[in-house]
Amino acid sequence: MSWDFSTEPEFQEKLEWMREYVRAEIYSIEPIAEEIGNDDLERIFDSLRPPVKERGLWAAHLPPDLGGQGFGQVKLGLMNEILGACIYAPYVFGCQAPDSGNSEILALAGKPEQKERWLHPLLAGELRSAFSMTEPETPGSDPTQLRTRAVRDGDGYVLNGHKWFSSNGSTSDFLIVMAVTDPDAAPHERASMFIVPTDTPGVNIVRDVPTMEHPYERYGRFNAHSEIYYEDVRLGSDALLGEEGEGFVLSQHRLVPGRLHHCMRWLGLARRAFGLLAEKQTVQNWIADSAAEMQAARLMVLHAAWKVDTEGSSAARTDVSLVKFFAAKVLHDVIDRALQIHGGLGFSSDMPLEFMYRFARHARLVDGADEVHREVVARRILKGYVPPESGVPTEHVPTRREESVRRFAALLEGATTDG
Repeated sequence: MSWDFSTEPEFQEKLEWMREYVRAEIYSIEPIAEEIGNDDLERIFDSLRPPVKERGLWAAHLPPDLGGQGFGQVKLGLMNEILGACIYAPYVFGCQAPDSGNSEILALAGKPEQKERWLHPLLAGELRSAFSMTEPETPGSDPTQLRTRAVRDGDGYVLNGHKWFSSNGSTSDFLIVMAVTDPDAAPHERASMFIVPTDTPGVNIVRDVPTMEHPYERYGRFNAHSEIYYEDVRLGSDALLGEEGEGFVLSQHRLVPGRLHHCMRWLGLARRAFGLLAEKQTVQNWIADSAAEMQAARLMVLHAAWKVDTEGSSAARTDVSLVKFFAAKVLHDVIDRALQIHGGLGFSSDMPLEFMYRFARHARLVDGADEVHREVVARRILKGYVPPESGVPTEHVPTRREESVRRFAALLEGATTDG
């Protein structure tokens, strides 16, 4: 999709409808969400979904043959900017994480029988899924260093390992697990992905990890992050998703668009906090700084989305890493300013700002820590630079002056003689 900073009227109408629907219907879930159970939440989501489906906005991230719209990343980015204002909006629109990313992997690499068993019920809202990759023993966010193993055993595999921050693991019906199948292969070809039903013997979900976002013990709630031990989990050959060794490639297909969606959702939440900031006076500098930062981040995300649409995910990896850590900082800073200007009220749970602030902190970790993305950007930029053989910096002024004198000697000598 070419994009010239305008949106065709038909799609703009959809965006306006979404904005009003989220504000008028979905915001109202927030004050009671912690008081009711998942089943009640699901009933509320179900009651709000029919208008979304009628307008062709359900699971819009998927291709048309799977019930999506084939919008492309720019349009999806604009939609996610609206949905990000409320953490429950993606559930109503069928694009909540991690189900959205898992459905993309299943659509891309799933065999027909895997799609029939797992993908179609997932899209219908009949199943929940989790993505199980992060490990407490693995350094940083590097998926090439995973230790969880899936060892061939007859026609199937035996899975052993320790994972945590498997989002929605305790509420899932199945997990997509990343595990090493060939430790001697090249780093990006060691791991594979497996579909693992959550009730398989040996899948031990020991807890949902308390976090700044939810700083108390709880189990079996939406948006929780599970710690899981896989202990001699026996899987059939039908569990393998794609081919052996494709785990890293499939994860990149999942994570690159997902990071863009996260960034646009963060901007939506930042814009909501910005609205609270603008209600106060004597904060002109904060308002100007916030507006400038949000605009910069928004343009960076949409440019990266445009690049994915026109050149593919691989071509946009540097752009996505760049905006991932930048947008996370913008989210934090805008919410921090809004909280600060509200004083004790902002710090209290009588306002949504304290929850937004805790939510914002995880943005620097989710989908790869800031440091990892900074390293990716720096490494790719530095590939274009080679140190001079002389060891002298290319911009060293005395050296450059000597070259300039040699280059212009005749001209300067002539000018001196004429003078």
